[in-house]
Amino acid sequence: MKAAVRSFVLWSFSILLMGSLFLSPKETLASEKPSTKSDLTVMTFNLRYLNTSDPSPHTWEERRSTVRQVIRKEQPDIFGTQEAVYQQVKDVDNDLPNYDWIGLGREGGDKGEFMAVYYNDTRFTPLQYDHYWLSDTPDVIGSTSWGNTIPRMVTWVKFLDMKTDKPFYFVNTHFDHISTEAREKSAELIAEKIEEFTPEVPIIVTGDFNAGPDSEPHSILTEQGPFVDTWDAAQTRINEHLGTFNGFDDPSGGGADNRIDWILSSEDVTTETTAIVDYQKNGQYPSDHYPVMADINLP
Repeated sequence: MKAAVRSFVLWSFSILLMGSLFLSPKETLASEKPSTKSDLTVMTFNLRYLNTSDPSPHTWEERRSTVRQVIRKEQPDIFGTQEAVYQQVKDVDNDLPNYDWIGLGREGGDKGEFMAVYYNDTRFTPLQYDHYWLSDTPDVIGSTSWGNTIPRMVTWVKFLDMKTDKPFYFVNTHFDHISTEAREKSAELIAEKIEEFTPEVPIIVTGDFNAGPDSEPHSILTEQGPFVDTWDAAQTRINEHLGTFNGFDDPSGGGADNRIDWILSSEDVTTETTAIVDYQKNGQYPSDHYPVMADINLP
């Protein structure tokens, strides 16, 4: 599986032209009876891109072990990352041998930032995956529209949960940080594109949306759209007073109105607990964003 996914990055252009790839589900023993309920721990995590101008202790080389520690501590079953370039994607892959990953650079192949999806490959099998760009021409690699000057994209995967023998979709994205119009149009495009998914299959969306919970993009995707915010739906919320962008120097993450990293779901998903994870190691932040977790149940 790892070899197949890694090779995908190198010949991604041909894959995109060929369409979605289908992989065979792993076999289970006949005596195994699938569970009737799927309990998933999901994470979204903006890793902060590998910026050679970041001062110590915020360089990727210094933060890498802290990223590894927080993910190992929280043990998500599946998580989406934003901003990581290929070297970082591979570093995380090497640091977390219990996960496999799927992704594509936003400028094509291994170029640019990835919206990588990491998953426990002993539990989940990818059935189908694809990528599109948040623009007027979503099938054009690296395309931009609506005032954003850098490409923004979505990576989505349809998984089979071998614990339950049921499928679900996982969607990962990163909205533009400058253009308000781009963020709103991006939300509209995602709401439109999920109509292409198989009906009745639950959906999870992770991302850095560069917009707070009272923003128009949030409304387009939730109040006006097909999703619920797991933060709002959760029975228990941890660190409600925090935002998610700490900038390496703000423990409050900008406060509750600055919760710009979300985990959304289709309405048939229930959320038990969600948390903004303010993990530090000896005062070092793993990233300039806090990861967000959600313990959810799929139908």
